Amino acid sequence: CFTLKTHLVRHQRLHTGERPYECPECEKRFVGSFELRRHQKRHKEEKPYQCGECGKSFISPGVLQSHQRLHTGEKPYRCVECGKYFRHKGNLWSHHKTHTGEKPHQCNECGRFYSTSSALKDHVKIHTGEKNYKCLDCG
Repeated sequence: CFTLKTHLVRHQRLHTGERPYECPECEKRFVGSFELRRHQKRHKEEKPYQCGECGKSFISPGVLQSHQRLHTGEKPYRCVECGKYFRHKGNLWSHHKTHTGEKPHQCNECGRFYSTSSALKDHVKIHTGEKNYKCLDCG
């Protein structure tokens, strides 16, 4: 349950795959205006939080903390279905769909459904003919 209707609507978009907020810089889409604003900071030079390990800078303490897990190897998010651990909550969320069978992302070209937006994005390349990887030996 949610205390505000806007929170419910945002949550439902996670299931439907709807992402109505688009970044004017890179066209990446988001479920809510907060996520869009947070993302837009990435296009600016506002990155005051620096990793003591590698020196890379980030837009917020939370993003820095998430990055630091690369150095520590920490994986605090555990799948209750299979016990697999994940470094990021979003990765656990995507993984969870493999257990539920949920596939909210549909291809506009052929109608097939996918569990993640990245899987759909990879699939769409079949229709567009986009080939990003070239063999170094034969081209």
